[in-house]
Amino acid sequence: MNPTRRHLLAGGAALAPALAGMPYIGPARAQSAAPLRFIPSTPLPSLDPIVATSYVIRNHGYLIYDTLFATDENFGIKPQMVQSWESAPDGLKWTFHLRDGLMFHDNQPVRAEDCIASIRRWSARDAFGQTFATFVEGYDAVDARTFAIRLKRPFPQITAALGKLSSNVPFIMPERVANTDPSRNITEAIGSGPWRFQAAQWVPGQNAIYERFAAYKPREEAPSWAAGGKVARIDRIEWLALTEPAAAVGAMVQGEVDWYEQPPVDLLPVLKRDRNIAIQNVPLGLILLMRFNHTQPPFNNPKVRQAVMAAMRQDDYMQAVVGNPEYYTEAKTFFTAGSPMSSGAGGAEAMPGDLNRAKALLRESGYANEKVVLLAAADQPIAYNQCLVTQQLLKNLGMNVELVSTDWASFIGRRANRGGVDSGGWSVFHTLWSGADTLNPALHPLIRANGASAWFGWPTDPELESLRDEWIASDDLANQKTLAARIERRAFETVPYAPAGKVEQPMAYRKNLTGMVLSPVQFFWNMEKK
Repeated sequence: MNPTRRHLLAGGAALAPALAGMPYIGPARAQSAAPLRFIPSTPLPSLDPIVATSYVIRNHGYLIYDTLFATDENFGIKPQMVQSWESAPDGLKWTFHLRDGLMFHDNQPVRAEDCIASIRRWSARDAFGQTFATFVEGYDAVDARTFAIRLKRPFPQITAALGKLSSNVPFIMPERVANTDPSRNITEAIGSGPWRFQAAQWVPGQNAIYERFAAYKPREEAPSWAAGGKVARIDRIEWLALTEPAAAVGAMVQGEVDWYEQPPVDLLPVLKRDRNIAIQNVPLGLILLMRFNHTQPPFNNPKVRQAVMAAMRQDDYMQAVVGNPEYYTEAKTFFTAGSPMSSGAGGAEAMPGDLNRAKALLRESGYANEKVVLLAAADQPIAYNQCLVTQQLLKNLGMNVELVSTDWASFIGRRANRGGVDSGGWSVFHTLWSGADTLNPALHPLIRANGASAWFGWPTDPELESLRDEWIASDDLANQKTLAARIERRAFETVPYAPAGKVEQPMAYRKNLTGMVLSPVQFFWNMEKK
C-alpha cells in the first residue's frame, strides 16, 4: 500500500480532505428514508444513453427510463412496458400494446408516438438497432397505447432488439426529446422509470441525485436482471464523485457510503476486513481485448493480425490488469464465456501463446518493418496496462512499435482518425467491454465487419457479415449456436480483434443494503436500506 492510501485509510480525519468540495452528506441514517449513497465507476459526464455507450450513462438511464422489453437472468426477453403483442402470420407486422398507467416524470402519459420516436432514434445509433432499421418499412401509431412496426422482411429478433440489456439500451423518452438529432446529445432527462433525475442539482462530472417517482407502476413479477417488477424502495439515491480509490474505500469503511461500484482489487483486503461490507463479482465480467486498424499497414494484412494473436498469452494481460488469479479466467472466445453462444471454436488453434509460431506467421505475412503506433490512454489503467504488455510482445516479435501515450480526451480524438500513422492515425489499441455486450452476434458491436460503418478499426469481411445476418434471421436456438460457432471460427481467421481474457469486476456494498438484483448492470430497484 502506498503512503497516500495508508494516510487516507487511517480514519475519518484523514478522509476529510478527500471529501472537500463535495456537498455535505452527513452520517448515514438507519431509517428507511435514508438516501442510498453510491460511488459509480466514473462521475456522470452527460445524460444521453443513446449517443454514448458509456456504462455509467447506461446505468443512469436504467434509473430514470423504462424499456418496452427487458433481458432476464436466463437471457430471456420479457415484456416490460408492453402489456401484449402479436405478429402477423407472415412476420411482416408486429403490433405492441402498452401497459395502462405509464407516465413520464413530467406527468404526461406515455404514448405510442413516444415509443416510435424513441425506437427510431435508438436504431440510428446502436449496432443491433442499425441492423433492425434495415428491416423496417414504417411505423404506425394505432391508438394512444398501441403502435405497429411494418417490416420489409421478417425479423425474428425484434423483441430481443427492443429488450437488449446493455449499451445502447432502447430507452423510451418523450417524443419531443426523442426527436433530437441522433448525433446530438439530449438536454432533458425525462423518463418514465422508477426515479426522477434532479437536473438542477447536477453538474457534469459531479454528484448526481435521483428521487423516487411516486407515479411509477412496476410490473407484478419478481425482478430478474432488467425484467420484472422494478419496485423503488429507496426514496433518494446519491451518486458521489469520489474518484480517488483510497478515499472511496475509506468512505465505505467509515459507513459514509453504501455501495462502491468498482473498488480496485489491490484494496479489496481492506474492505474484506470489515464484517459489515460484502464483496460480489458482477455477473458476466469484463472482456479485455486488442483492437487493430484494418485499414492501414501492417494490420490491413490478416496474416500480421494472426501472428500477433498467436503470440498473445492471456494470462500476461490479466496479470497486468488484475494480478490476482481469483479475479480472472482465460477466454479464447468472441462471445462471453459461459453464455449460450460461446463455443470458442478455433480459439485454441489461433491463440497457442507460441512466440516461435507467431514469428513464422509474421515472416509469411511479408511484414516490412512498417511502424506500429500503439495508442494508449495513460489515465485509463485497465487499457494502459494491457498496452504495456503488447508493447513488449510486439518488440519480441521484431516489430517496429511506438507507444503513443495520451490522456483519455486525446485518445478519443486520435482513435477516430482514419489516416496513416504519419498523419495522426494509429495501428492498435486496447480496451474492455462488459460481457453483457458480447453475448451474441446481434449485440456484439466489435464482431461487425462492415468496413467504414464498423466500430473503430473498421474491419471488412463480407463472410462474417453474412454469417451474422443468418444468425439474426434465425429463430431456432440450435441453428443459432451452430452459426455462432461458425462466426467464432471465422473471426479467429480474420481477427476483427484479439481477445485478451475475462476479468471479474468486484463491487462492494454495506450489508444493510438488502434485496440487490445482482446483474451485469448496476440496478437499484428492489433494494432496501436498513
